[in-house]
Amino acid sequence: MSTLYNALWKKSKVLVRLSLAFETGLPKPSGPVAVLHPEVGFDIAGLTEALIVQPFFPTNRTWGNQGFACDVSLPTRRFSLAIVCCTRSKQQTADLIAQAAAQADIVVVDGQKTDGIDSHYRSLRKLTTVHGTITKAHGRLFWFAGMNLATLRAADQNFDGFVTKPGVFSAGAVDSASALLAGALPEHLSGDIADFGAGWGYLSSCIMSREAVTKLDLVEADFVSLDCAKKNVSDPRAAFFWADATAWNGSYDAIVMNPPFHTSRKGDPELGRAFIAGAKRCLKTKGSLYLVANRHLPYETALEQCFAKVLELPGNGRFKLFHASRPKRK
Repeated sequence: MSTLYNALWKKSKVLVRLSLAFETGLPKPSGPVAVLHPEVGFDIAGLTEALIVQPFFPTNRTWGNQGFACDVSLPTRRFSLAIVCCTRSKQQTADLIAQAAAQADIVVVDGQKTDGIDSHYRSLRKLTTVHGTITKAHGRLFWFAGMNLATLRAADQNFDGFVTKPGVFSAGAVDSASALLAGALPEHLSGDIADFGAGWGYLSSCIMSREAVTKLDLVEADFVSLDCAKKNVSDPRAAFFWADATAWNGSYDAIVMNPPFHTSRKGDPELGRAFIAGAKRCLKTKGSLYLVANRHLPYETALEQCFAKVLELPGNGRFKLFHASRPKRK
């Protein structure tokens, strides 16, 4: 249900720093252009032939529907200009900058202050000459000539037998909510299962310990996270799908999920409600949903609207657990 993500993102202001940069000194590209990790509504400044590099499924599809060529990672070829949009992960952004700098004649970095753009600006000024900068709308854009910045590349993270990458949710440790849900899953879990918003695969790895599970579909919108999950869940019963869980179609005996509730820094429970509605649609008549949520999120009404039976399981001060069963068909 990409329209849900789009509706949420429309609340954010479209920024025009790139257009201003072209007006004040940034050279117009003479060849291929790549834009790394732009959100919906990013000021593309008329670069209609640009390649959009976006690993988040709903955003990738939105750009594609607007006629742009899209990929999930930067392909190995030369670019006249590469534009890096700051993500919420400092390490991931630095890694994207290093990739762009190795393959582009000119690199532009754009982001909000809340995403650490000023920190990247200070770091790059120590490593190279910054040729121009624009500050506007609580953010900054700057540019420099491409060069070798291999020292900024980010390494995979390894802990407890799992592999993650910077930028994925809970990259450095098992998420506390997921750990709580894993401990609450019944030992008799069986049949065809789905992990909605599977992330890098922690919950799925726990599900795979149940011998009666016949198959497990990992549905995850972030391609980087899904790539990690493929390394962390090697059981042949598992299948991996880069997709929007809120629009997924399937038929399952049980669905397990720790749904996201952010499309930006602000939380919005509507996303979690869409996950619940998706679970209702995909569960068999006697199917079950196992869900964990932050205690402040108001999911009870959505669960009662979608399921005939809703049971709150023992949680803790931070998180609540639910077992919902018998999805309503009307």
